[in-house]
Amino acid sequence: MSEEAGARALFDKFGTYILPGRVNDPRRGIEEAIEAERIGLGCVWISERYALKEPAVLAGAVSEATSKIRITGTFYATMRHPLVTASVANMMQAMSGDRFRLMFARAVPAYMKMLGAPAVTMERLADAISIIRRLWAGETVNYEGILGKFPAIKLTDKHDGSTPPIIFTAIGPKSLEFAGTHCDGVLLHPFVSPDGVRNSTRIVRDAAEKAGRDPMSVRIYHNIIVAPDLPPEEEAAVVRGRAITYFELPGFGDMIVDINGWDKAVLDQIRAHPQIASLNGKPADQAYTRQELVEVGKILPQKWIDEGAAVGTAAQCADQLMTYLDAGADEILLHGSSPKDMGPLVGELKRALAAKGL
Repeated sequence: MSEEAGARALFDKFGTYILPGRVNDPRRGIEEAIEAERIGLGCVWISERYALKEPAVLAGAVSEATSKIRITGTFYATMRHPLVTASVANMMQAMSGDRFRLMFARAVPAYMKMLGAPAVTMERLADAISIIRRLWAGETVNYEGILGKFPAIKLTDKHDGSTPPIIFTAIGPKSLEFAGTHCDGVLLHPFVSPDGVRNSTRIVRDAAEKAGRDPMSVRIYHNIIVAPDLPPEEEAAVVRGRAITYFELPGFGDMIVDINGWDKAVLDQIRAHPQIASLNGKPADQAYTRQELVEVGKILPQKWIDEGAAVGTAAQCADQLMTYLDAGADEILLHGSSPKDMGPLVGELKRALAAKGL
């Protein structure tokens, strides 16, 4: 029986977060991964949130519950010894049959400071990536530097399959250049518009070329909030409420606006709102639910929603998602909706992909 039109492109180009946001029951993530694979998506992405969303544990559970879907786990590089991170990824490849991808995120500096953890600087991250790759290559690593002193670290038992791709989440020019220089892929931030994708892709691939790498070997992943066929109040929480947790952050919000060429004055309005101003620098994501930020979200211009997310009917969302592929994204991470609610969207994505000859 021949494969349905657009199905292979869907698997190659679309994935989804499991357990987005705060979590009460992590077992739901396994059900979401099974459903994502059933409807034809090609990857599940796992973020790191301390308490009930530990990516090493959840990735292992997902690898046993699924058979072909790719698994991307997010880690803060300074929270684990490099040998531990290298070992987790090494074992995940062995457990999953080479389906694992390792992603590093920088986190909000204020959050890392609250934890008493070193900031995830570019220097620390570059050294961590170098050490991990050397460990995967079977080397005994003798390192002394910004990460500490490791006289002789080695993976005693190495998985014989492929090494995991290393992806980095990036927004601003420096982090995009870092990804092009050091990583196998880059995950763009939610609410980066098609123009922002083009700008980001150019920065990443120029940096790769300057580093003597094949520019096209660095994959561009884009993280997009999707809200297909949702009731208005749920759509407002999924899109506008979630958006505020990004735009209110000093630095993060500014970089998104800069890469898109949007009006920065809107950020001042968001940060001056009593709900945000009263936080005194604490991230809104740690203080409010998405529903509680809907009122602040009304400040966002409709243009930002239209260009930075995929909202409306399933068909409208699918057509909007195609514009990000056209702008340079190699793979899209669907965020904000659960796999159980994505059936109509997946059908429309296969239609749109087939129409493009993919």
